[in-house]
Amino acid sequence: MSNIAKAFENGKAFIPFITCGDPDLDTTLKIVKEAVRAGADLIELGIPFSDPTAEGPVIQAASDRALKAGTTTDKIFEMVAKLREEVTIPLTFMTYANVVFSYGAERFISRCKEVGIDGLVLPDIPYEEKEEFLDYTKKYDVDLVSLIAPTSEDRISMIASEAEGYIYIVSSLGVTGVRSKITTDIASLTAQVKAASHVPCAIGFGISTPEQAKTMSQYADGVIVGSAIVKIIAEYGKDAPSHVYEYVKSMKDAIR
Repeated sequence: MSNIAKAFENGKAFIPFITCGDPDLDTTLKIVKEAVRAGADLIELGIPFSDPTAEGPVIQAASDRALKAGTTTDKIFEMVAKLREEVTIPLTFMTYANVVFSYGAERFISRCKEVGIDGLVLPDIPYEEKEEFLDYTKKYDVDLVSLIAPTSEDRISMIASEAEGYIYIVSSLGVTGVRSKITTDIASLTAQVKAASHVPCAIGFGISTPEQAKTMSQYADGVIVGSAIVKIIAEYGKDAPSHVYEYVKSMKDAIR
């Protein structure tokens, strides 16, 4: 069984996204530990990239700050190894194909296994092109997480039936970012996903308030929040860990 399944064993999962290296990797380490203490069930760690096509301005700016602070993929691997001395919940990387390609796909994925990364989310890799990573993710037992969007339509069953770890349901069209309202028919989208797969699904993109989290968790097995957390980190910098703790706790309490 995938280690990721543990995130969904105790009710609805709360999944924070954190950009590694914003404002620095020491702070990222502390933020992750505080998020775990507050009840996070799985954490998506963003590897910063200079052209993050799925991200809105908040996460783009975080990537930019992290890169300017000297964050590298190797340093992130070292941080994860350090985290794993204490943190046992599932961890995934969210990044872009170019980051993996430039590092060397097999080298990158074998290193994921080595440091304790359980899954990989690559938003710019469509279903039809995942094969070039699949041999390595299967070889090193790292789940390649599938994304399903409102535009997936007749491809939903095909993508969901082969999914591993968890299915990332994109709630809204466009890029990541806080949204005051989510207008997609999430009930219908998640019903189609669940009809095609037993793999847990989590909804992300646009969720920022406990009320939104509670509503979305009625349809899916988990809720993913990125921009709202990255905004807190942008505001408080090195003092962000305690503020992230309070936010994560409020969101986890809302979906219990």
